[in-house]
Amino acid sequence: MPEDEQLVKEVVAGSQAAMEVLTRKYYKQIFAYVYRKVGNRETAYDLTQEIFIKVFQRIQSYSNKGKFSSWLYTLAVNHCRDYWRSADYRQTSKQTELNETLVCEQNNVPYIFERKETREQVKSAVNSLPDYQREVLILKYFHHMKIKEIADVTETNVSTVKSRLHQGLGKLAKLLKRGVEDEKQKSTPTIR
Repeated sequence: MPEDEQLVKEVVAGSQAAMEVLTRKYYKQIFAYVYRKVGNRETAYDLTQEIFIKVFQRIQSYSNKGKFSSWLYTLAVNHCRDYWRSADYRQTSKQTELNETLVCEQNNVPYIFERKETREQVKSAVNSLPDYQREVLILKYFHHMKIKEIADVTETNVSTVKSRLHQGLGKLAKLLKRGVEDEKQKSTPTIR
């Protein structure tokens, strides 16, 4: 977009107002991507802030060869990958497992709104996929990126993205079908 290119030029020239405009324009999209990747609102806020700090620090490296949004998503994807490898993630994941165990023991309520339950099943199924499949599914179906753009952002080729999408969707279908069958078995009374 010419608007983004002009804003980038202004940021490089030192305009903080242009950086604020770029941040406001893309903040919600990047936050949504990060939140879907990490599943924790507070962590997603922190990581999104860090991503925009990186944008400001590295804006000179944007070369106008592709869309600014693709460059920004590339930074976000790589930052999330770095987070997964970090000690912070390992510590947070241990704490989350403990909290989930405590919550599950306290919330044995058999009736949950169907829509919320389905959403949670999908979220859980997506989170159980390998990171590389989860990444392309989120970019494709939640951020509506084209396959070529996903390939650029994830630094892979188009056929790899297609393969990851196909395999990820297949695994999701199996996981969700299994979840529906498990729910049916729970709700079907056993006759003795």
